[in-house]
Amino acid sequence: MESLELKEINKTFGSQTNLVHALKDVNFSAQSGQLTLILGPSGSGKSTLLTILGGLQRPTSGDVSINGKNINRLTSKEADNFRLNHIGFVLQSYNLVPYLTVAEQFALVNKVKRSGNLDQTVFDSYLDRLGITQLLAKYPGELSGGQTQRVAIARALYTNPDFILADEPTAALDSHRVDEVGQLFKDIAVQEDKAVVVVTHDLRLKNYADKIYQLVDGQINISEL
Repeated sequence: MESLELKEINKTFGSQTNLVHALKDVNFSAQSGQLTLILGPSGSGKSTLLTILGGLQRPTSGDVSINGKNINRLTSKEADNFRLNHIGFVLQSYNLVPYLTVAEQFALVNKVKRSGNLDQTVFDSYLDRLGITQLLAKYPGELSGGQTQRVAIARALYTNPDFILADEPTAALDSHRVDEVGQLFKDIAVQEDKAVVVVTHDLRLKNYADKIYQLVDGQINISEL
């Protein structure tokens, strides 16, 4: 079973005279086959937690373990390779290349990660479920906020990662699209045996979660479904 685990994570920013304690003794776990939701208001530390969970930044103290491996101990190059091969990110900034079409965004992934990406038939089914098949020839500047968000989700799924980490993936979507994305994440977790972690303040996703945490003022607690 694939697993993600945070143990006694603390993250501070600033100096002693202006110290911000973004995460406070956070303990968290997520397993393959499950969609785990982390709910919290803006400024609660959700994005910080997600980037630490995926090794994009290091905690001030505590351990980040993926399949029993403490990723804090990896070199920068090792961490980059680990993320490329095992983690799919959906970040709020989307990070689409502005001068590439949607189809070319995925072709670029093939140049960076040359093997292990999704079979085209499977990926086409994801594109259809996300409603972006007809957008493949468009550039990011021609997309709406919701369309851009769905393309970013598809790109994260394309690498066929063991772990999918999504930061507010439904913020720009209407209720119909939220249901489609929530069900897609749920199906991928269960049917493909992947660990999906979503940080959000969107309560519409609760129906699809196997486990829910609440993060408030940098402190996390498990919540009832």
